Amino acid sequence: MKRLNKIFIAFLLAFLPAMAMAQIDGEVIKPRAGKFLLKNATVVTITKGVLNNTSVLIEDGKIKEIGTNISEVGAEVIDCSGQFIYPGMIDGGTKLGLVEVASVPETVDYAEIGNFSPNMQALTAVNPNSMAIPVTRVSGVTTVLTVPAGGLFPGTAALINLNGYTPDQMYAGFKGIVMNFPSSGRRGRYDRRSDDDIKKAFEKTLKEANDLWNNAKTYGEMVANGAELDYYPEMEQLAKATTGELPLLIEVNAAADIKEAIKWVEGKDAKVIFTGVSEGWRVAEDIAKSGIPVVTGPIQALPTRDSDRYDTPYANAGKMAKAGVKVAIRTDEQENVRNLPFFAAFAAAYGLGKEEAWKAVTINSAEIFGVADKYGSVEAGKVANLIVADGDPFETKTNVMHVFIEGYRMPLSNRQIRLYQEFLDRSPGLKMN
Repeated sequence: MKRLNKIFIAFLLAFLPAMAMAQIDGEVIKPRAGKFLLKNATVVTITKGVLNNTSVLIEDGKIKEIGTNISEVGAEVIDCSGQFIYPGMIDGGTKLGLVEVASVPETVDYAEIGNFSPNMQALTAVNPNSMAIPVTRVSGVTTVLTVPAGGLFPGTAALINLNGYTPDQMYAGFKGIVMNFPSSGRRGRYDRRSDDDIKKAFEKTLKEANDLWNNAKTYGEMVANGAELDYYPEMEQLAKATTGELPLLIEVNAAADIKEAIKWVEGKDAKVIFTGVSEGWRVAEDIAKSGIPVVTGPIQALPTRDSDRYDTPYANAGKMAKAGVKVAIRTDEQENVRNLPFFAAFAAAYGLGKEEAWKAVTINSAEIFGVADKYGSVEAGKVANLIVADGDPFETKTNVMHVFIEGYRMPLSNRQIRLYQEFLDRSPGLKMN
């Protein structure tokens, strides 16, 4: 009975609309479209410097104009004096929207059975009403890559904006097929396999990857030449990576495996992005030479080896960037994607620098995902994914004052804020004798 109750509560949490708690208090606050003039702010454009005492006009979901003498006609004016406008942050890898309560399998939807399911679409599994989404937005994160897991080719990741009633409304224009590159090392301290067994397992998995890749390439070529083949959705999807139609997101972390992955992609027509790359600092020159961009993280993590310095994960992004690697940052989280600005702050403090750290959660992510014409900076003509803060969002003391996603003014409310407000000025309640 207790288990049934737990599952029932989990379902309520998973599928109850994100603003339903506000409705209990008699008021529903929803995202609001309109024409907005953000006046007299310090605008951190990311790509074109910092503009002081500048205004930004939002209209029809886009940044219409940036300047000092913008007409207020027809606009809702928001005084941003003493405040800062930034582009909304982009998390380069999460499970946001695919998990609600990690301990309850019925609310976990990021993995499929089997080793080969590239046709499984993360986008279709996203829960737009996830309680974690409004929690994430108020930290200044407006866009995330939501990624499937498990198996050699577990599925297709999708970039989503954190606003919408359906997954399709949230889609932000990028999809990529995920590959978990075979590991040549031990699975952990309890892995008692011999070195020979580990090597054989690696070679076996790598052969499987090669066979699947080559079969998908042949499948795609046959279809392109007019062959009528049996429906094979897995091969049809992976074939899109063999031609570069869809990027290939290769999850790889150990230094030796990164080198093997670089060799593996040589000669292939794939558009490759490395993800994870926790030991990228060890082979940063090799990655830079390959020209493969990297989405690294988590930053707040333990070192991969006991002999490494405690701050190795913090410094990883900075060392790769200094070697010439294009770096973006991810949290690799499901509930705590809200911590992205603090991941970036750690990377900034340990060698990446604040300017490059901002790029790593904005324009670099947008460029890596091929959507820099729409996202990643404050520029006229781009999608109005903006945040307004009273300081630097990388600092915990900073408050995000306004969030705009695709021009919609988002409510700055979530269950954590409401819980805080409820108990901030609570009445003593009834005494029980």
